[in-house]
Amino acid sequence: MIRDQSAKKSAKDAPEKPAAKKAAPAKASFRRERALIKRGVWPIAGCDEAGRGPLAGPVVAAAVILDPDRIPRGIDDSKRLTAEEREKLFDKICATAQVSVAVASPARIDRDNILRASLWALKRAVVALPEAPKHVFVDGRDRLDTACDCEAVIGGDGIVLSIAAASIVAKVTRDRLMCALAQDCPGYGFEQHKGYGVPEHLDALNRLGPTVHHRSFFAPVAAARAKHMPWTVEPVRDLFEGTEVEVQVDASVEIDASAGL
Repeated sequence: MIRDQSAKKSAKDAPEKPAAKKAAPAKASFRRERALIKRGVWPIAGCDEAGRGPLAGPVVAAAVILDPDRIPRGIDDSKRLTAEEREKLFDKICATAQVSVAVASPARIDRDNILRASLWALKRAVVALPEAPKHVFVDGRDRLDTACDCEAVIGGDGIVLSIAAASIVAKVTRDRLMCALAQDCPGYGFEQHKGYGVPEHLDALNRLGPTVHHRSFFAPVAAARAKHMPWTVEPVRDLFEGTEVEVQVDASVEIDASAGL
């Protein structure tokens, strides 16, 4: 009797199934804007900022009103694009859309904190648009205190096309500003890391100390300031130093020593 030898083949001899491909993240779309346009809402702006996380440089906010009939192809979340792609799209967006930019300086960030400074810059960008929008999409959790309706969209730079366009404008503008600062502050590498806390930047902070473009209350900057400019750091005051505490004891109260107090 001849047996089917193929039944004895091990599992490792079986042909491998091709690995399932991961679905590419969906690109930002103009779907939400078109839904509002059908309801008669126009103009519609998207706004986003760049530069919340760095140790140095400003926060840059941008607001964009895209022309529905002249939307440049390839707009997406700026983080998904290369520097070259962002530069090309920046020019196309500025040539076809209404665009405005606002900047929150490191001094404002130190004074107000990074969240408030970012929201301030975003509102300023919206107000600075050539045409006042009737609806604003903003990236993140926080709505803006604007004269028109404002809708906050978490992850909006990868969902709403107008926000994605604003993210590109904000990112390219800030990168150019940081390259300009690099010429005034050689040795920090601003043109490379754009102020983020990468090892090269932390090393430069340790060697050279902070500049006026650094955010004073970010921990690595504060540590560098304490090292290089200790006279600018206010000492922590001992709240109990020189304080006399008067304790009054009522002599009429008897204390039982056996109570273990």
